[in-house]
Amino acid sequence: MDAITLLTVAVLVGWLATLILLGKNEDVYVCDFSIAVAGAALAGGLIAPSLGISPTGEYGLSLSCTLISWAGATALLAAANLLRYGRLRGDRRRSTRKRAPAQPLAHPGKD
Repeated sequence: MDAITLLTVAVLVGWLATLILLGKNEDVYVCDFSIAVAGAALAGGLIAPSLGISPTGEYGLSLSCTLISWAGATALLAAANLLRYGRLRGDRRRSTRKRAPAQPLAHPGKD
């Protein structure tokens, strides 16, 4: 696969993986985007050819290599989110404050 084609696919697939794993946040962060692009480039440039999957098809890009690039981008971004946030989806809007414990609605013994 040409380097320009690989980078184009990596950017598009990395953007898609970032949108899928964002959670409720609507902003795409450069760090997350670059991790996803790196995962897509590694998967499309190294893993797909080693599995015998042709990066380009008869009419241009092959669907199988694009799907492997997407899987690589999603897997690397999910691993990074798991290390950073302790969960697969990077939901940054979640509050870091501890909530007060819930109070019972009725007091037992006081009727």
